[in-house]
Amino acid sequence: MIKRDLYAKLKEHLSQKEMSVIVGPRQAGKTTLMEQLRAEIKTTGARTAFFNVDVEADRTVMASQERLLQAIRASIGREHGYVFLDEIQRKENAGLFLKGLYDQHLPYKFIVSGSGSIELKAKVHESLAGRKQTFELSTCSFLEFAQYRTAYAYGERISEFLAADRVRADTLLEEYVSRGGYPRAVVAERLDEQRAIMAEIVRAYMERDITVLLGVTKDEAFGSLVRLLAREVGQVVNMSALAQTIGIAPRTAQQYLHYIEQTFIARRVPPFFRNARKEIRKSPVYYFCDLGMRSHAADAYGLPTIGQGNGFAFENFVHRVLDEQAERAYARLYFWRTKDGAEVDFVLARGDVLVPVEVKDSVLRSATVGRSLRSFIAQYHPPRSYLIHRGEPMEARVDDTVVSFMPWHTLVCTPVLDAQQ
Repeated sequence: MIKRDLYAKLKEHLSQKEMSVIVGPRQAGKTTLMEQLRAEIKTTGARTAFFNVDVEADRTVMASQERLLQAIRASIGREHGYVFLDEIQRKENAGLFLKGLYDQHLPYKFIVSGSGSIELKAKVHESLAGRKQTFELSTCSFLEFAQYRTAYAYGERISEFLAADRVRADTLLEEYVSRGGYPRAVVAERLDEQRAIMAEIVRAYMERDITVLLGVTKDEAFGSLVRLLAREVGQVVNMSALAQTIGIAPRTAQQYLHYIEQTFIARRVPPFFRNARKEIRKSPVYYFCDLGMRSHAADAYGLPTIGQGNGFAFENFVHRVLDEQAERAYARLYFWRTKDGAEVDFVLARGDVLVPVEVKDSVLRSATVGRSLRSFIAQYHPPRSYLIHRGEPMEARVDDTVVSFMPWHTLVCTPVLDAQQ
């Protein structure tokens, strides 16, 4: 079993009255995590009940609050216990349903999960304001993937292993970037199995979430949009050109992009600006939440990607790492581009602290700082900036700014905002 970092936080929250709401993409491991949590709770002698809205019998039980409470009392009684509700996004008016349960001040702790659908992300969150703590479970991070692939032999010393065994580290990087972190694919032994698993995940996502749940009728256009984003990761999105390419209205394209975000397929990165006259303000860029989903959509699943002349896959990998770091540090993630052509891949912002990050899918031999990064430094004067690459650590200085040339394996173990201290 893949050990997930979120497990400890969920376990800690069991003592809180609020509902624990787990959201994330389809097949990210939410049900497995809940079953693991339930098994550990049982070892303490506490009582539990588990209901999955995808199961027809359980769906009948959840037709009303009263019927569900009857089933819970039959399993747990009227004393304290733990109730797991899986795939709650399939319950109509899920937010009001859960709010009604919570407001009855029942002796039960509710642990709820669901795919990141519009129903769950909007209506559940709105209805449960002040009644829930949300936990987002993504597909496996690189460190979760690497720990599993090395049979947990290194534990907290994983960073030392990645720095020491560069050949094995690069092999793990290549596999992760080209195949991603969906748990079922990670534990599969053969590439053909992994491809079949990814195809099934995409099929279920299109049929259940996009077509049935969200009511998208132009599923071919939606699929074309996902494939186009996969091939243009990290590039500024022109909504009119995007819509024209696919053959849909700009408003429809904008709605589809919103759905793609809300279902954890891709993340929108907005532009950073303080000088509205010189910087591009409106058009965002998109990166995939899972590298395997990106490569599948680009018809490149399992194919070599690192160092192949197209650095966007490696850039998407760095985005995944920085996005996780930004969330933990309560920071925002941006990109920076000006009308005169200067661009920086990422800018982390927390309060007045700005951290520019450039990405190069190559082994740099010298600490040479390019024009774009110099331009950002000249305008904003950050104390430190980073250039992520596949070579050795180096350092340069531009005016009063230290530019750290950081190996990718250091980045995954060292939050760049913490390094500012």
